[in-house]
Amino acid sequence: MTDKPIVGVLCWEGGGTTPRGLDQLESLIGNSTNPKSYDFPVVFRRVPGANIHTILEKPDYEVMKSMAEYANRMVIEEGVRLIVTSCGFNAIFQKELSKRISVPVATSSLIQIPFISSMLNDSQQIAVITANKEHLTDIHFRNVGVTDMRNIIVFGMEECPEWNKIFVAPDEDIDLNKVREEVLNVATSALETYSSIGSFVLECTDLPPFANDIRKRTKLPIFDYFTMVRYLVSAIMNV
Repeated sequence: MTDKPIVGVLCWEGGGTTPRGLDQLESLIGNSTNPKSYDFPVVFRRVPGANIHTILEKPDYEVMKSMAEYANRMVIEEGVRLIVTSCGFNAIFQKELSKRISVPVATSSLIQIPFISSMLNDSQQIAVITANKEHLTDIHFRNVGVTDMRNIIVFGMEECPEWNKIFVAPDEDIDLNKVREEVLNVATSALETYSSIGSFVLECTDLPPFANDIRKRTKLPIFDYFTMVRYLVSAIMNV
């Protein structure tokens, strides 16, 4: 494989705007912003103005334009052949970014849902685990091609006390072991409540470090940021 970057990752701006808990989660292998998570060449770009407020809470289209500019720069200067983002809530920008960027763009693991739906039978449901259910809207789903929400159930991590420190106590550390148990409990509780669940999708790019734990616990297919990126890289690797 070439040493030239294949994938360009658009990241939040970092610095003082990032909750302490997110910095801790980014240290885990399997997180989208940890270089050790990748087995192919990637390049990261932090986009000024992109943060929890402008992406997750109140999507800012001026920031989206900056994301497109940084992406096209990576294409020209680094030669990347795929653009992804480090936050699944960028799904809301999927259509606009794909119009503005000259290579394929995948903003969110949610983009896999139509593919997953085609593999499940009509009685099965897809459980989406998201960083914050309140801010994940039908528009996010529609903009990645999800036209039917009837078989999709959304579960929010914000109901978990340790995880929710990211939002209510951004200056505090979080206990990563407690977060792991919270993630597993959300998945287990979802399956106990809805036995018809046939698959999970992890919206949040901070959750893939726990994906294998969820697979072991639920015995179900788990789709996340890395199932998406690795699939796409396999399609463009020799282009």
